[in-house]
Amino acid sequence: MRQGMKFGLYLPTGVGHQFTSGSDPVAAYERITELARTAEEAGYETVWVPDHFVPFPPAPNYVFESWTTLTALARDTDRIRIGQMVTGNGYRNPALQAKMASTLDVVSRGRLTFGIGAGWFEEEYAAYGYEFEDAPTRLRRLDEAARIIRSLFTEPVTTFDGRYYQVRDAINEPKGVQRPHIPILIAGAGEQVTLKLVAKHADACNVQVSPEELRHKYGVLENHCDAVGRDYDSISRTSTSYCIIADSDAEARAQVPPWAPMVFPGALADYGLIGTLDTIRERIAAYEDAGVDELLIGFHNALDPDVVRDFAKEFIRP
Repeated sequence: MRQGMKFGLYLPTGVGHQFTSGSDPVAAYERITELARTAEEAGYETVWVPDHFVPFPPAPNYVFESWTTLTALARDTDRIRIGQMVTGNGYRNPALQAKMASTLDVVSRGRLTFGIGAGWFEEEYAAYGYEFEDAPTRLRRLDEAARIIRSLFTEPVTTFDGRYYQVRDAINEPKGVQRPHIPILIAGAGEQVTLKLVAKHADACNVQVSPEELRHKYGVLENHCDAVGRDYDSISRTSTSYCIIADSDAEARAQVPPWAPMVFPGALADYGLIGTLDTIRERIAAYEDAGVDELLIGFHNALDPDVVRDFAKEFIRP
């Protein structure tokens, strides 16, 4: 594995049914904090939380809200970077999101990566009373939102009169700690629109597909960068995988959760970090060879700090 490849931890906030309703919610949150601190001590670069309100599939189990969770984690940790993977643009006004992100960057002393996406979980939109528009509309909204957010991160005053959003003489102070601004990550794999938005607006991307597909997607992104005069290498390229370590590949593959197809395209067992240590080592190399700068990992035994430590000992600090 190349020296520069980094690892992030995808924290369990309940989306994968990690917490059952009726258990102690304070203890559940404290386990999230313990995992974040473990990742910090073990050498992970980042921790990430999903922006969802209900688990996959929906059930009456605990799910912790992303922005409030990250704010607490910002004070519960010292070094590790934090971020959303990713904020659903349709859930909050973009000017408000920029204000929230700027405050969180101060709270974390400059450790936030602001992740955003168009949103996709229709059942969640309906459950919480949000209109679920078609994909082209959600992507047009994301384009306008990214322009507003970047302006509020960088300009003294922002006025924007778009089709979906309008702000007038908006002031965002403090803008955060990081300079020139809080990094913006856009997630998604759409070749015609989403990756073009990355080239236009983002400092990082997250494309959640197999390593083989990543090579193609990153090539598309590079073409979009060329078209808008952007340096492709100025964009941090991240991907997300799922890790199940077992004594045999067959044993690991049998544990792939039933919700995996909702989140990971294709056959996750064929490309995820699923199998023996040797198999996982080969698959990490495949992500690396595809051009991934940072690999975000969700663990099957997501609530076990020892799993986080053991992976780090084997692959981050061998």
